[in-house]
Amino acid sequence: MTYGEAYRKGIDILKKAGIDAPANDAGVLLCYAARCSRTYLYAYGDSVLPAHAEDRYFELLKKRAGGYPLQYITGEQEFMSLVFEVTPDVLIPRQETELLVETVLERCRDMALDEDGGSGPAPAGHRQPIRVLDMCTGSGCIAVSLAKYLQDCLVTAVDISPAALAVAARNAERHGVSGRVRFIRSDLFGSVPAEKYDVLVSNPPYVRTEDLERLQPEVRLFEPLPALDGGSDGLRFYREIIRRAPGYLRPGGMLAFETGYDQAKAVARLMGSGGMFSDIEIYRDLSGIERVVAGFTSVQAAPW
Repeated sequence: MTYGEAYRKGIDILKKAGIDAPANDAGVLLCYAARCSRTYLYAYGDSVLPAHAEDRYFELLKKRAGGYPLQYITGEQEFMSLVFEVTPDVLIPRQETELLVETVLERCRDMALDEDGGSGPAPAGHRQPIRVLDMCTGSGCIAVSLAKYLQDCLVTAVDISPAALAVAARNAERHGVSGRVRFIRSDLFGSVPAEKYDVLVSNPPYVRTEDLERLQPEVRLFEPLPALDGGSDGLRFYREIIRRAPGYLRPGGMLAFETGYDQAKAVARLMGSGGMFSDIEIYRDLSGIERVVAGFTSVQAAPW
């Protein structure tokens, strides 16, 4: 069987299985099994596929046709133009989460300019690092991306799952930021040291418990449900993080969340209640969905 024949057969198998992007997934799996680039596949489609690669390819196609996520098969997912390791211990990073990272990046760059008086980068050692707390870090895609794109940023990444933290730590090492990201195993703030941060960012579990059974099978059956379950109304983690966040943020510090497709206004109301946060804004993703909510501490928070 040639590469081209294998590719076309793979598309047919995945299409019959109801996979959304059969051509893409067949190509990714063929390149993964044969350890070749997509360019090689197109340029040498008439070449004979080695027997071991053919066997491996059809094993992977069977797995994918059964709904197993492509990213867990290859062990990788691109996010913010970086390639992250993913395993079944962590949620697969989604494109919509990039909006959360971009929102925080913009705020942090503004903070750096404010400290410099708008005159450009301060000399080394003359500016305090921007301190970020990433709650529910999972694969570390948010924490690592922020550390990668903000050279004066120190990130504390928190998760309850030791397996997820191991994946996140490998991703930090992979992208050369392990010296500026520390990982803490904690049930939310339970084991987080009493320190002050400039930014608290979180993509917490936000699926309503009753909606878990309605998720796409490849999400419901294969991704870690504790990282999805946000309680009866999907807002359980938002409430707790909002309640505790002022004690961990400096005055004027930023709290930024990703939210579910219909939760942004509810989260904004939670942030606005009690008067601890102001200048609350909602940001839409590329599909026009209200996806990110961000605000700032409006008063000096009480000690922990």
